[in-house]
Amino acid sequence: MLPEPTSAPAAGPTVAPEMVLSVEHVSKSFGDNHVLQDFSLALHRGENVVVLGKSGSGKSVLIKCIIGLLPVDAGTVRVLGQDVSALGHSELDLLRAKVGFLFQSNALYDSMTVRENLLFPLRRHWLAHRRDEEDELVGQVLEDVGLAHTADMMPAELSGGMRKRIALARTLILRPEILLYDEPTTGLDPVTAREIDELIREVQQKYNASALIISHDMNCVRLTADRVALLVQGRCYAEGTYQQLEQRDDPSIHEFFA
Repeated sequence: MLPEPTSAPAAGPTVAPEMVLSVEHVSKSFGDNHVLQDFSLALHRGENVVVLGKSGSGKSVLIKCIIGLLPVDAGTVRVLGQDVSALGHSELDLLRAKVGFLFQSNALYDSMTVRENLLFPLRRHWLAHRRDEEDELVGQVLEDVGLAHTADMMPAELSGGMRKRIALARTLILRPEILLYDEPTTGLDPVTAREIDELIREVQQKYNASALIISHDMNCVRLTADRVALLVQGRCYAEGTYQQLEQRDDPSIHEFFA
């Protein structure tokens, strides 16, 4: 006789990915200009989420609300489990040390060498290291962005793409848990922009980094996003993968993918 078939073992419980950032029903207005209206979004550990929207749609305002530079009018922003609006100045500084921000303009100090620019956030947050430890940290992040030879150069000696990489290296030196990218490919030629997109993916894979990327560059969206959130009229109008949104017939979505 054949043995009785055995039932398959019960599947274990599905573990939900850790949420590192949540924006819950947030509204923000400037007078009669309602920039964000009941906007909600979540970011999970190791995930790249792109917030896609037209110029002036409120993407940069959203980032400023997330890091506490602008207070929200309603709703809640939680970063690494902490309610941003409930934090004092010193607590916000400690939280911001765990959140890396890549400025659209790079915001490098022209009077400082690359090495001095990279060490600035360590000293800004009073993180003391021996000289040999500093050299190791600088060397590591420069290697991560493919610019190991630039430590003693000045920002004016670098191309636009190199400055963007150095700005990212400065963000990485604090080993942040969350990265915020504000239009990371703006002003770059197509080849350099693609290199930055690939670097964003490399950083995600190497550090298991969680990133919120603000962009209206569709190549950047396609190459970097695990998930896309479409910001329309202040709301999270639609969410999904690039491919899912690309196939939607909704005219408000289709105009971005046409």
